[in-house]
Amino acid sequence: MQQSQSVISAIIKSELTDPLFNPPGAAQYIGVAEKTLAVWRCTGRYSIPFIKVGRLVKYRKSALDAFLDSRTHGGKEI
Repeated sequence: MQQSQSVISAIIKSELTDPLFNPPGAAQYIGVAEKTLAVWRCTGRYSIPFIKVGRLVKYRKSALDAFLDSRTHGGKEI
């Protein structure tokens, strides 16, 4: 019982610090169409890590941020 409570606490803490997005939310966050995100996921055009359990697909905010950072060109680093 104690172990299951600590697992649940870890999941809740992770969700608060690194939220999960469903495909429509992830697409909106990075500024592409949901269909485009699905094509990228299926073809592997861009390697954005995602979580898949059965038909459920989720993206971590940190993975989307890392993708955007990797696609950033020009400008000065702070």
